[in-house]
Amino acid sequence: MSLGAAEDDSASEIHIPSDIDWHMLDKSRFFFLGAALFSGVSAALYPIVVLKTRQQVSPIPISCLKMSFGIMRYEGLRGFYRGFGTSLMGTIPARALYMAALEVTKSNVGTVTVRLGFSDTTATAIANAAAGLSSAMAAQLIWTPIDVVSQRLMVQGCENSGKNIAPHINSSRYSNGIDAFRKILIADGPRGLYRGFGISILMYAPSNAVWWASYSVTQRLIWSGFGCYMGKKDKDDYSFRPDSKATVAVQGLCAAMASGISAVITMPLDTIKTRLQVLDGEEKRPLTVVQTVRTLVKDAGFRACYRGLGPRWASMSMSATTMITTYEFLKRMSTKRQDSFTA
Repeated sequence: MSLGAAEDDSASEIHIPSDIDWHMLDKSRFFFLGAALFSGVSAALYPIVVLKTRQQVSPIPISCLKMSFGIMRYEGLRGFYRGFGTSLMGTIPARALYMAALEVTKSNVGTVTVRLGFSDTTATAIANAAAGLSSAMAAQLIWTPIDVVSQRLMVQGCENSGKNIAPHINSSRYSNGIDAFRKILIADGPRGLYRGFGISILMYAPSNAVWWASYSVTQRLIWSGFGCYMGKKDKDDYSFRPDSKATVAVQGLCAAMASGISAVITMPLDTIKTRLQVLDGEEKRPLTVVQTVRTLVKDAGFRACYRGLGPRWASMSMSATTMITTYEFLKRMSTKRQDSFTA
């Protein structure tokens, strides 16, 4: 059941492109193209993630510009891509798991909610929220260990960027992602690779649910508002079918709006998670959540929770905009031929 298609039947003025359900996709093309497209997006946005991570572990406020100059001066361009190989290796299977859980949940929950008598808008919001929740929880099984390893590599060059901005960064030295994975496993066991897993679930699962629900509702509200505007402007009957440019513009705007709110709400949790994953205490032991919060507040009060908000907001907005437009494009590219699913 396609919620988008159901909306097409009820909208006599604006025909929004119908949604593409899981059963309509060519799975091999979907995952292959998805890996290629999202790898490119990750590469473009990775330097912002490095800046955000280093700001979060710093005990003193450092502007993005100053930190960027420091990285470029002491580490070169390579400093902006520390841990990228590890991140990319983990992103591909994590993204595949994320997309599979997202589409399967959205399709199944959407069908059930429509059958229960919910309106199309409500059913879409519920289906997207459930899909966002399940996909985030599934992907964290892979993303958390990758986060721990890649973030250790990201901050490893801090002491070279003019001065040691984070004195309690784990003292182990890693030559690459595999070396980091091995040393963390030897030092802390599997538990060390899942530092911050609980807080990651606490942050990403509700945030993802809110993001997808907000995205779907915002998109319908914008098209509805546009329909009202066109109806007042043109009293005669008309039928508007948005082209690809208009569709992409609306999708990008909705993604940016949803991610902006999500960034502000979840920033303190993201800062705690990052510091928990890469910092040690005075005795070089892993910090607990309580110790992490106490140290963070001691540094600069509650404001310290929002260090790196600028890069994170920019990263989330650009990532969400490129992700959703790439994602929708990917689904269109991966759709089976019409005659293969209309039987």
